[in-house]
Amino acid sequence: MNDKAKLAILAALAIALIGLFLFTDLTGNVQYVLLRRFRKVWAIALTGATVSFATTVFQTLTNNRLLTPSIIGLDSLYLLLQTVVVFLFGGFALASMPREVQFLLSAGLMVFFASLLYRLLFRSHQQNLYMVLLVGIVCGVFFQSIASFMQKVMNPNEFLIVQDRMFASLNNPDTDVLLIATAVAALAVIASASNFKYLDVIALGRDQAISLGVPYEQAIRYLFLLVAVLTATATALAGPITFLGLLVANIARQWIQTYRHRYHLAGSTLLGVIALVGGQLVVERVFTFSTTLSVIINFVGGVYFLYLLVRENPT
Repeated sequence: MNDKAKLAILAALAIALIGLFLFTDLTGNVQYVLLRRFRKVWAIALTGATVSFATTVFQTLTNNRLLTPSIIGLDSLYLLLQTVVVFLFGGFALASMPREVQFLLSAGLMVFFASLLYRLLFRSHQQNLYMVLLVGIVCGVFFQSIASFMQKVMNPNEFLIVQDRMFASLNNPDTDVLLIATAVAALAVIASASNFKYLDVIALGRDQAISLGVPYEQAIRYLFLLVAVLTATATALAGPITFLGLLVANIARQWIQTYRHRYHLAGSTLLGVIALVGGQLVVERVFTFSTTLSVIINFVGGVYFLYLLVRENPT
């Protein structure tokens, strides 16, 4: 079976799951129910696609299949921002803040942090991307420690509000926020599209890419910023889903075994949609909302991560 046929299977499965999500048990006010389900599946598909796309690009840049963009501390920064707002202004301030403002503030700060981290470290350490990752890990732990301290001393009722933001939720998305998130993600992909052709060579390593004529520094800069924007968009829209990208990006590489990233990117994007839409169907139809989607994804992804560690290091 060729790569195009495999992508066609994934596309058909994604469409089938979306159809099941939209039209299963469609009763009552059909127009109202369909509108709510359409907004939800739109948010789910957008989140799955952006996280998966960003993780595939990020793993190529770092030449490591065990890393995800969350390693640079964006998830921790998101939770810190929510905690600071509740800690300083109270839970009512966060609840009453327009969702568009929350999204733009969260995504903007995460992109600013990632860009600042890259600019400060990439130039001063001879294009060492791993130094950016190392400092990102340290900053992530620092953000998490501050957020944890604030959560321990705040009012228990307000802590429940923050705790709700610790888990991904796509149950009641706002149409305006979805439009903004879709536009941001689309513009980021379009702006970086000219650098996608370099991914096949970048996967060989920095020295090989430079020797083959790739404008390495420029390509890395644009692609790293793309990863930051897509990750920030997904996190600000739905909340942190740590292992989703790791799960779908590696499954896509196993399903589509080629060096061509256009197939990997398309495959991981479709798998991200399949994983989240299928997972939400399981949450609603099997578990009847007794658990959350992020719990299922992180459990399966965590088990798969351990599998990858054992397989990569059999000794």
